[in-house]
Amino acid sequence: MIKLARSNSALPLWVRGDTNAFFGLGINVLVNVLTLSGLCLFVVHIPKDDVFGSILPALGIALVAGNAYYTYLARRLAARENRSDVTAMPYGPSVPHMFIVVFLIMLPIYVETKDALRAWEAGLAWAFIIGIIVLIGAFVGPYIRRWTPRAAMLGTLAGISITFISMRPAGQMWAQAWIALPVFALLLIGLFTDLKLPGNIPIGLAALVLGTAIGWIGGAMSVPDVSAAAKDIAFAIPNFHFGELFDGLREVGPLLATAIPLGVYNFTEGMTNVESAATAGDNYNLRSILLADGAGAVIGAALGSPFPPAVYVGHPGWKAAGGRAGYSLATGVVIAILCFLGMFSLLGAILPTAAIVPILLYIGLLIGAQAFQATPRAHAAAVVAALIPNIASWAAGQMDNALAAAGTTAAAVGEDALANAGVVYGGLNTLGQGAVLAGMVLGALVVFLIDKKFVGATVVAAVGAVLSFVGLIHAPEVGWNMNGPVALGYLFVAIVCAAFAATRPAPRVRDAEEIELDRLHGGGAAVLPGEEPAATLVPAADVMPAPRAVPADEKAASDAVPAEKSPAEASAPAEK
Repeated sequence: MIKLARSNSALPLWVRGDTNAFFGLGINVLVNVLTLSGLCLFVVHIPKDDVFGSILPALGIALVAGNAYYTYLARRLAARENRSDVTAMPYGPSVPHMFIVVFLIMLPIYVETKDALRAWEAGLAWAFIIGIIVLIGAFVGPYIRRWTPRAAMLGTLAGISITFISMRPAGQMWAQAWIALPVFALLLIGLFTDLKLPGNIPIGLAALVLGTAIGWIGGAMSVPDVSAAAKDIAFAIPNFHFGELFDGLREVGPLLATAIPLGVYNFTEGMTNVESAATAGDNYNLRSILLADGAGAVIGAALGSPFPPAVYVGHPGWKAAGGRAGYSLATGVVIAILCFLGMFSLLGAILPTAAIVPILLYIGLLIGAQAFQATPRAHAAAVVAALIPNIASWAAGQMDNALAAAGTTAAAVGEDALANAGVVYGGLNTLGQGAVLAGMVLGALVVFLIDKKFVGATVVAAVGAVLSFVGLIHAPEVGWNMNGPVALGYLFVAIVCAAFAATRPAPRVRDAEEIELDRLHGGGAAVLPGEEPAATLVPAADVMPAPRAVPADEKAASDAVPAEKSPAEASAPAEK
């Protein structure tokens, strides 16, 4: 007897694991919204009424729409594959972008004009351009993903997670270790082991309550601060800000220098996050994910938010915590309500920072581990290579911030003086520019060299030369001949690889462990056009993902057939 595929209505709207994932992702997004609120108020000096009355409500609309869509995608995937363990992609304001739009776009205009409105307008235009680039990337990204080795994508994602997601929270934690470390230990026990709290209390909630209690008992928080913050509570409905957006777009030229590479960063990061989710067992359509990202940035900018939302790093973490589809929608709705009510000032006064940031360090640990666990041991060096540009970018940013705090810049101090002090600023700055793309290029190059696939290595090195020449990697802005010396270096690598390709060496022989990894994570080694597949590769039937252990509540549907694809899905390019 043939049964129909499980319908969306048959899937539970909420499971116990959604509670843990909700508190984890919700705290993550909460931290980021608190941060961007502070940047608007105290760096760009945007009036409080505009921050709490326009920017945050606009962000709230973008977040609830994006999380609702990702919840729909998760339930659709679960119904199609007859599974109840599909986890929705996490979504929220992009951390790197919030600092870039504030310090590279809005702050310079404010310093020059002392006009916070003009700075806000420029931020809206920048976010709008980011969204358009990501929408374009939705039609390019699937092809890039198809030919990029897993080690390159997961490695560069781990680089983002370890540096930009984990290092700042780690510093904040150890600044108040007496609050943060017990919270961190509780999270690790609850999320990395099978131990449960009495009454199955959600570990994220318990950790937040514990840290908050320690902070208040220890005198880290202030009652007057809470009273002052409570005055900011007011209901605000977002409105369109087309006038401010169009005013910002009148001077679009200077914005493109950062918007183009950051837009490329957005869709590249989205692509690596989709690969990370696929490695964890949930194979989403990349184009659908990126279209939602781009639309969220465009809608948010039109409503008044200069902070583009994006699919988040961390899907495997929320999956491991038991999250399914419900946690994503709940996060979007709750954060949106807090944005509409202007509650973030009050929450910042109630919750100790050290109690809420350990969840970000947990995500960093999980994504960093995944990059090595889901790739062959032979490709471990490629994962490290993909990490390095993001580490360089983070380090150079820390140097820039320290120098700015001292009232100077690296250019004013001089590279020679920095080098004499043991600071390799120039090289790290160059290496870290366009870090996500640069990490993918380096990681892919190392994979192809290790596998003795020199045609692929030649192609990747040539791509690196082009990207360096036009400034998408290893250069501060997009243009012509932005970094000729680095481009020349990649070109020489391409020549060396082409010379080895001419000898037609046999590709590296994969071991049994590597073949099993491909079975578990869905796909074999990338083979670029013009290359012959390795003779040691197993037939296509042998590299399909291993059958999933079917839970008891799904055994009755084990003989179900997959749901038919819509015409649009059937015509979409196949993704690995």
